Amino acid sequence: KLKIYKSFTCEKTIGSVLLKEDIMSNKKRINGGFLIMENTMTGRNVGKTCRTHYRGTFNDGTQFDSSYDRGEPLEFVCGAGQMIKGFDAAVADMEVGEIKEIHLMPEEAYGMPDPNAIIEVEIAQLPGSEELTVGQQVYLTNQYGQPFLVKVTDKDEKMITFDANHEMAGKELNFKIELVEVK
Repeated sequence: KLKIYKSFTCEKTIGSVLLKEDIMSNKKRINGGFLIMENTMTGRNVGKTCRTHYRGTFNDGTQFDSSYDRGEPLEFVCGAGQMIKGFDAAVADMEVGEIKEIHLMPEEAYGMPDPNAIIEVEIAQLPGSEELTVGQQVYLTNQYGQPFLVKVTDKDEKMITFDANHEMAGKELNFKIELVEVK
């Protein structure tokens, strides 16, 4: 089991306030305190449990996911941040039985790749990493003991590089969404 104890944060200055976003835990902090993110999404389904069937494709038509193929609708609370922003927003005002096709830019999906999510570590500092190969996906553990998925992107005799960005970061996505049920 691999472990790494290092904090990975993105820092953004908004006005005179420094916003730190912990990439691995998705918590936002202002100058050490936590920021409560207000949900500004509106729509008849916000706050309700929605069940949707969907098919996700890239712009070239290649399918990357489908609830139809699994035979089970996806269930989530609309507007609760469980889904990517654009998917949530599309479902917020749908009616049961409605089918909608949407095109999402990276900012509405998994965001753009974050250079701060590239992690370079000495192999000697991370027991077990000597066995890893480029392209392999593994879980590392942050300082809070939370696992997060990374991909090995480079390795030499002394150093190994991991990418903790979501594999779909930077990609435009298309979805055909069917709202099956609202509870």
